[in-house]
Amino acid sequence: MKTRYYHLPHFTGADALRLDERDVPAPGPHEVLVRMRAWSLNYRDLMIAANAYGRALKPGVIPLSDGAGEVVETGTEVTRWEPGDRVMSVFMPGWLSGPPSAEKTSGALGGTADGVLAEHVLFDQEAVVAVPPHLDFAEAATLPCAAVTAWHAVAAVHGGLNPGQTVLTLGSGGVSLFALRFAALGGARVIATSSSDAKLERLRSLGASDGVNYSRTPEWGEVVHELAGGGVDHVIEVGGAGTVQQSLTAVRTGGRISLIGVLAARGGGIDPSLVLRKGITLQGLFVGSREMFEQMNRAIEQHRIRPVIDSTFPFSDAVAAYRHFESRGHFGKVVITDD
Repeated sequence: MKTRYYHLPHFTGADALRLDERDVPAPGPHEVLVRMRAWSLNYRDLMIAANAYGRALKPGVIPLSDGAGEVVETGTEVTRWEPGDRVMSVFMPGWLSGPPSAEKTSGALGGTADGVLAEHVLFDQEAVVAVPPHLDFAEAATLPCAAVTAWHAVAAVHGGLNPGQTVLTLGSGGVSLFALRFAALGGARVIATSSSDAKLERLRSLGASDGVNYSRTPEWGEVVHELAGGGVDHVIEVGGAGTVQQSLTAVRTGGRISLIGVLAARGGGIDPSLVLRKGITLQGLFVGSREMFEQMNRAIEQHRIRPVIDSTFPFSDAVAAYRHFESRGHFGKVVITDD
């Protein structure tokens, strides 16, 4: 039996994406075969398609790290799953628990190793987690990268969130929206930024107490610092070089900045004197372990959290999903669903 999959024969942007067919793969002794039902995009996927990721990529790689589906066949030694189980991919299949290491974080899906943008995907039985029961496949597909990253930054061991703290989130992409909701759930006050007043209203409806339009207020760091009464406790920094200087202004003395993304690539970089003078903790975070993923899923299930989906596109038109995501007009996650 044949099954469809996408691959990148060239790294020249979304238009390089090619749809092809292959035989349905058979699981090895410790593998599960998953019929994928939904997938979601991350900014990393655009960078990989355009050869702007800054790391070695697998030639002809099957893209995307995030997907959800149902187990249809199991290997002879599989004990964790049965046919019919609903599962999601783990971004770094080798990072099951504990602190990261070079070995654990190698082989992230969709870059150095084949990803999940295929109708049938083989996973090691340890490299998938269960879908929270109240989520459909499209919602579940948004979790493996953006949600786990936000959980790692806000609530896991490096997040250090305490009720009553003030957290700053930037924009309305997947990581920022999940971080906003996790922080609000943990009793924090959340200040959010956006270039759109309409989006700021939506961010408030999700739990933000205040919003700052960075298009009208280029020096938004000072405004946030004042709103927080002396600076925020924690910044979820997804912009990179183009925003980090304002984040340094916004954070309080002794505060924390979690460096996650590079959405705003242009900028003057970091003024180290501010880091030293304010005693700021700068931490880089790269998604998280399977253990964090499962911990987050328990919270999502308990509080019935539903991810924010901007739009969905059929599997047969995945290129359109890439193009929509590339336009940066989305609010929440862009999802591809089974035809």
